[in-house]
Amino acid sequence: MAETHKLNCWEFRNCGMEPDGIFARIYGPCPVAANSMKYDGINDGRGAGRVCWRFLQENSRGLEQQVCRFGRSSCVECAFYRRVHNEEDLTVTETAATFA
Repeated sequence: MAETHKLNCWEFRNCGMEPDGIFARIYGPCPVAANSMKYDGINDGRGAGRVCWRFLQENSRGLEQQVCRFGRSSCVECAFYRRVHNEEDLTVTETAATFA
């Protein structure tokens, strides 16, 4: 049976902020996609592409507007967050970043 490709956040959102993406060329790449190799491979993602909430928890609070442009006040409200948790069968006890 062929393994299914697991989407990274920028693929799921089709935001164009991945390295070499159309909007990354204009605004610079999303730090989740570009500068987070510490998380590479977690949940089978590239960079922090399948663990963006952990990247945001551990890094500058000023990044949330640059990273998540979808009007969420909390990562747990995000469809991508819920998707990864379902695909990976993660427990809800893993805290998501909450933005003020």
